[in-house]
Amino acid sequence: MPSNVVTRFAPSPTGYLHIGGARTALFNWLYARRFGGRMLLRIEDTDRERSTQGAIDAILDGMSWLGLDWDGEPVHQFARADRHREAAETLLGSGHAYRCFATAEELQQMRETARAEGRAPRYDGRWRDRDPSEAPAGAKPVIRLRAPTEGETAIDDAVQGRVTWQNRDLDDLVLLRSDGNPTYMLAVVVDDHDMGVTQVIRGDDHLTNAARQAQIYKALGWDVPAMAHIPLIHGADGAKLSKRHGALGVEAYRDLGYLPAALRNYLVRLGWSHGDQEVFSTDEMVAAFDLKAIGRSPARFDFAKLENLNGRYIRESDDTALVDAIQRIVPEPITPKLRENLVAAMPGLKERAKTLVELLDSAYYLTAARPLALDDKAKGLLGDDAKTRLGLVIPALEALEEWSATATEAEVRKFAEAQGLKLGQIAQPLRAALTGRATSPPLFDVMAVLGREESLARLRDQITQ
Repeated sequence: MPSNVVTRFAPSPTGYLHIGGARTALFNWLYARRFGGRMLLRIEDTDRERSTQGAIDAILDGMSWLGLDWDGEPVHQFARADRHREAAETLLGSGHAYRCFATAEELQQMRETARAEGRAPRYDGRWRDRDPSEAPAGAKPVIRLRAPTEGETAIDDAVQGRVTWQNRDLDDLVLLRSDGNPTYMLAVVVDDHDMGVTQVIRGDDHLTNAARQAQIYKALGWDVPAMAHIPLIHGADGAKLSKRHGALGVEAYRDLGYLPAALRNYLVRLGWSHGDQEVFSTDEMVAAFDLKAIGRSPARFDFAKLENLNGRYIRESDDTALVDAIQRIVPEPITPKLRENLVAAMPGLKERAKTLVELLDSAYYLTAARPLALDDKAKGLLGDDAKTRLGLVIPALEALEEWSATATEAEVRKFAEAQGLKLGQIAQPLRAALTGRATSPPLFDVMAVLGREESLARLRDQITQ
């Protein structure tokens, strides 16, 4: 069992926290919690043109909403540039790096030559053993790693297995640009080392980076952390995930009415399995999570499965908690009276809803102003015969001593039997008149929540129109 585990989630704040990033954060969080370790958060904001405070805020907010807390204060990579430059100077001093004065034109020529010869473009090492005194006057060099040219670089990856690269295929990567700014490759290595990261869990689009970074670690004389590169998420059709598949920001899922616990449960099953179990409490996730159970094939994002799982979480949620969740996605404060009505109506509302948005939509009848505007299907249920039946049932309902779902149902059934009607022949017009729609939560629950006065008033409205 690992000891003193430290993981990290290191998003680039150039946009929202997308669904793949959220899963990476979750896997890091679960691994750290499983082994009693820490998960650190690093904002990789070295791309100054594209990094924004708005994106940073969206990442932090998205993680908090998902329930993924981190240990300590977030580290901002850009603020550590001096430390990264110091590491580059250390490599220069030890001979593991050198100054390269190749011009942009020379680099372009290398790329074109490689392309013409059918090779992958790579730097040809022309300044690897030259003396800087040979450089053109005023030229500003980059600093490159003096990478090994023989043998191989290998990573024992917890998901991918042993992965090897021939060193002859890996060129001398840039550590510091000519303006003195560190590259991503150097910054990641220095930050992971200084933050004490023991386990790197990230997307397999970083797998080649692992070889480059392992060479930097070794050149600096540091231990390489354990690695786990997880396959990316694809759409249900197997294509690379795009916005049409669900590649949205986490905040979009919140606005679409998904519960954080349901999204967390869905994400943990994207690429990771634990027998046939589909539904996990947070404690069960933490106890079961294991890198070895992550598959090597891309996971497929399926909105239908997410909706079904979310519907299950809604049905099993506390009624008051669901009203609180609705409040977080609507702009106006919920009044005390509406809150009371929503809580009372929730058992019926949540039975069929798959999202909070659907749930809120089915609660429309609670806030609808009189006289209710009917949708087309409701209008179709309120023809002359139906209105006549409503006119006949109103006195029976008015005479009820008790107004409850049980009492109104008994009275409506009694009325239908006495009139020789099927229950639906009176229940459907009642539903249309009370909610303005042809479908709703259970009719008699609706009547109970609306109360005697509002229910009777809505019925009278419809037979007089």
